Amino acid sequence: MATTEHARTSRLRAWMLEGLSDMGKGRPAQRPVEPEPAHKGQRWWRVMCLTGVDYFSTLGYQPGIAALAAGLLSPVATIVLVIVTLAGALPVYRRVAEESPRGEGSIAMLERLLSFWKGKLFVLTLLGFAATDFLITITLSAADASTHLVENPHLTDALHDKQMLITLVLVALLGAVFLKGFLEAIGVAVVLVGIYLGLNVVVVISGLWHVLTEGHVVTDWTTALTAEHGNVFAMVGVALLVFPKLALGLSGFETGVAVMPHVEGDATDTEEKPTGRIRGTKKLLTTAAVIMSVFLIATSFITTVLIPEKEFESGGQANGRALAYLAHEYLGNAFGTVYDVSTIAILWFAGASAMAGLLNLMPRYLPRYGMAPHWARAVRPMVIVFTLVAFLVTWIFDADVDAQGGAYATGVLVLISSAAIAVTIAARKAGQRNWTIAFAVISAVFLYTTVVNVIERPDGVKIGACFIAGIILVSFLSRLARAFELRVTSVTLDDMAERFVRDIASRRIRFIANEPDNRDKAEYREKIEQIRQDNDVPSQEDFVFVEVTVLDASEFESKLTVRGEVLHNRYRVLTLESSSVPNALAALLLHVRDTTGCTPHIYFEWTEGNPFTNFLRFFLFGQGEVAPVTREVLREAEPDRTRRPRIHVG
Repeated sequence: MATTEHARTSRLRAWMLEGLSDMGKGRPAQRPVEPEPAHKGQRWWRVMCLTGVDYFSTLGYQPGIAALAAGLLSPVATIVLVIVTLAGALPVYRRVAEESPRGEGSIAMLERLLSFWKGKLFVLTLLGFAATDFLITITLSAADASTHLVENPHLTDALHDKQMLITLVLVALLGAVFLKGFLEAIGVAVVLVGIYLGLNVVVVISGLWHVLTEGHVVTDWTTALTAEHGNVFAMVGVALLVFPKLALGLSGFETGVAVMPHVEGDATDTEEKPTGRIRGTKKLLTTAAVIMSVFLIATSFITTVLIPEKEFESGGQANGRALAYLAHEYLGNAFGTVYDVSTIAILWFAGASAMAGLLNLMPRYLPRYGMAPHWARAVRPMVIVFTLVAFLVTWIFDADVDAQGGAYATGVLVLISSAAIAVTIAARKAGQRNWTIAFAVISAVFLYTTVVNVIERPDGVKIGACFIAGIILVSFLSRLARAFELRVTSVTLDDMAERFVRDIASRRIRFIANEPDNRDKAEYREKIEQIRQDNDVPSQEDFVFVEVTVLDASEFESKLTVRGEVLHNRYRVLTLESSSVPNALAALLLHVRDTTGCTPHIYFEWTEGNPFTNFLRFFLFGQGEVAPVTREVLREAEPDRTRRPRIHVG
């Protein structure tokens, strides 16, 4: 019975971690490299449909949000949104695609500007806003899909009080799709986007026909608009002021870059220079922006002039479903039901592009920082984590679309602002003066929009702050839990270092861990004498010094390059550069043992000071209590005591 249960557990673990080696335990040589993509990519227009299920699906609620925010000015405010989209967000993300062709987005660009812990904290903050953007995309889209289902005339009586349950079921189904596998997602997205846009074309044409045949609606609208705002300049001014409330219409760009690894490149593309993939992604972003801009202007106009204002308000029949309202009103309940089904499907699947973005983004950073378990690189465990968080968010917001709008807009605007700043810096470094000025202006616009949105809807930044705090807390707890993990991915010795190891292996391998100071003759002579006296080592035994220089202690995984040199014509020294002294020493000892077949010995002196303070020095700065931490790293990496390198402390 126990054997059967163990076999089931092993199969479940293998399924959950499919494509991922056990990175937590083995030696450096056994650490896997980044997995190769399982596909060669798809045509750019097909991938556009994957990002389009997020971007285009906002038509399900954007006209209603614009009407609530701007009232009669909705079409004018939407034109402002379109101008910002085409003249601001689009150029920014076309540049982002050039600078980060593996889908990391602006976060990777900004990460390169900062080092040490301040860089990690900055990235974690941006990841918090990215998580806000993508997770709220999943929950808000599922909530709006359930709204369309509940408000359908054929189903409203049966499902009126079931919106929370329906939303949770939709989120669970999305998670199930990713647990099963997501190879067919792009094909599904193409079908959904094609049908949805086709139905919207019918609704828009029908709406415009009614506008033309009922000429008074335009006259009524313009008369009311003039009476309310006076002149064109006042209208434009008010439209600029309410623009931040329409920011959800910019939601697709970050997703467009996140799915960039799926875009097919040229046969001549390399990982360092994927020219074809970049070109295809630019086409994707431009085409999606143009299509969405046309629909935004057309839909905001027809919904504003054809739908009574009270229907947009909470509880109204057009609240969160303005185009569906028109579909039922002018094309009948049969067509309206088909439109509802299409809208529900694309809104539900909008979470797919957001989930793909999360799965592309989070595993690129957190495990590399040591701030997530090694299994966080696997898809299925992360799908479960994100799905559970989406359940929690849906429950907190009671599956309310309007309540989640602030958090969604905040996440979108922070990421777009960071992208604008990143490309401004990139243009400045490249010496492109005109682009630098242009991107700086765009950055100012988005920063203004972000600040106004935060002031008017502080709930968004509060929710973003909760995500940031959660990510930082979990990240540091994970880093603490993995503190003694062997995290050197590979060890390489130069010719001189190899010669030292081969020579000393003919006798007994004895290393001395030395913290380099002046590196003069007296330092090495006195160190050898101290080690001999503290450990009662015979004078005929010889040693090789090992010196580790800590570069960036905030890094977690790293490669180890060992260089050998002879100092003062006598002392052999191996120099290493790493993010952690104990991990570098442990990795070197295991490598020497495996290559020589001999058990190496290493000698330390005790570190002065409080043990807890020394542990904090190790955790934050990669130094501190080196001897016991090196021993602990070796103990975790090599459970067999007889094969474990020997640690001597005097």
